[in-house]
Amino acid sequence: MTSQQVQENIEEAAAEPTDFETQLCEYLVDQGRLKEEDLKRGLRLNKESFGVSLVPLMVRLGLASERDVVQSMHELLEYPIINDKDFPETNSVDAEFPIRYMRESQFVPIEETDDKLTVVMVYPYETYLTKAIEMVAQKQLDIKIGLPSDVENAIERYYGGGKSAMGQLVEGLSDEGGEIEDVEHLKDLASEAPVIRLVNMIMQRAVESRASDIHIEPFENRLKVRYRLDGVLHEVESPPARSTAAVISRIKIMAKLNIAERRLPQDGRIMLRVQGKELDLRVSTVPTSYGESVVMRILDRESIVFDFNQLGFRKHTLDPFLKVLEMPHGILLVTGPTGSGKTTTLYTALQRLNTEDRKIITVEDPVEYQLTGINQIQAKASIGLDFSSALRAIVRQDPDIIMIGEMRDLETAKIAIQSALTGHLVLSTIHTNSAAGGITRMIDMGVEDYLLTSTVNGLLAQRLVRKLDQSSMEKYQVMPEMVNELGLDQLAGSNEHFFYRPRPSEENPTGYAGRMSILECLTMTEELRRMVMKGATAGELQVQAQQEGMLTMYQDGLLKCLAGETSFEEVIRVSHE
Repeated sequence: MTSQQVQENIEEAAAEPTDFETQLCEYLVDQGRLKEEDLKRGLRLNKESFGVSLVPLMVRLGLASERDVVQSMHELLEYPIINDKDFPETNSVDAEFPIRYMRESQFVPIEETDDKLTVVMVYPYETYLTKAIEMVAQKQLDIKIGLPSDVENAIERYYGGGKSAMGQLVEGLSDEGGEIEDVEHLKDLASEAPVIRLVNMIMQRAVESRASDIHIEPFENRLKVRYRLDGVLHEVESPPARSTAAVISRIKIMAKLNIAERRLPQDGRIMLRVQGKELDLRVSTVPTSYGESVVMRILDRESIVFDFNQLGFRKHTLDPFLKVLEMPHGILLVTGPTGSGKTTTLYTALQRLNTEDRKIITVEDPVEYQLTGINQIQAKASIGLDFSSALRAIVRQDPDIIMIGEMRDLETAKIAIQSALTGHLVLSTIHTNSAAGGITRMIDMGVEDYLLTSTVNGLLAQRLVRKLDQSSMEKYQVMPEMVNELGLDQLAGSNEHFFYRPRPSEENPTGYAGRMSILECLTMTEELRRMVMKGATAGELQVQAQQEGMLTMYQDGLLKCLAGETSFEEVIRVSHE
């Protein structure tokens, strides 16, 4: 979107954003941080919202992300960004500003010298505000940019009661205990404004942190909230134990679950818009000793990229995988534990296969992402629509390709095999530790070995490792003893070998950013089929596959260590070798 188009939209909305807001909106759209339709919607609403300028309005409505706006202002204005942990513990600024004015204008002074006042502002382009602060302080301003929540916390810490944003919300909660039997009373508690804002804050902070899961766990004297960041759980600020019933009831209402049922596990989903992103939250509740434990899996539809290279596929894995994928019929299995990225790999494969001349049907529990042009069926065991019954119906729909969310039982496996034998390509997942283990797992389920060797074309095993932050990682040489032990000479064929380690910083405390897969792809050959028929173990099949050229997940991980994509510690953490 050009500056002229942004200006035309602004003029059509008859609003009065500043010149910088026009530039900021153009920059946000160009950088992919703001959708063009969201900008138009914000402009329409801005026309009706007297006293609220365009950018703060779009942030408040969730059309634009706070972090994206702050980052864009930093890049355009070149003011430094300050994080919550970098604010001074105490404030000795003499210049006095009304607390209400600071909150409404979203700024806070943090340091003062003889001729300079350091002030953190959410929207530093508002010149009338900077002039007003200069007039009161009678000093030159040193401006920094902060997130609205960080500025609000600082105002409360310096000039209020010292409470965090969550602490302020908790003040408004009822003093009810954790165990409440009256369903109507639970609904009333969950509908209170502080509870709604509290749950929204937990979800918003998870999105800001790039968390993949939110864990809310009740214990005897506390309610614990943890976020899973790049596969590792981190505890965060939690509400008090007395809010347990209200918080969990609020989440269950949002997920359309039965709040009266607290003895049985329940599953649901929440469709939500947070920080300008369309989110799909998969909600799971299970009863524990002190209440219901809730886990929410965050699925960001906009951030998911169905690209083999970004997932972690390299030539030595991608070539055999695509060879199996392009076969006209048979079974391709993806193996690994829960949360190892199997479904994303299958979706990426389906996107590649999704052409006009192919009919693709999937049966999943749950459907994680909607794929255009693919018929996706949501399994629902409560009404008798499980994998096996759905599969029986699918084969009568004349599909070319079938994707089954998971091979859970013998009946499902048999129908999948029958489909493969009758000319369909079947993709599915199975829970095993290695590619070769998937074959023995199928036999353990009761699948006859001759049927297995006739249908299974290949197996892909994977794990997720954290990716190193490329801007701050540290290079180091691998010791000769370690080179020999790891077999790096045979693997990479070089005299000198270098690994990389994370270097934590204030901006990135872990030194990692995002995740990728380490993989192994086992292609069924005639020799492997003969070994399966003779009852070979998973270990024997693995050795034969390696002799035929397969690189294990561990070896794939070592190559990614040498390439500076991940650390050796990460490969050791997730690999079983």
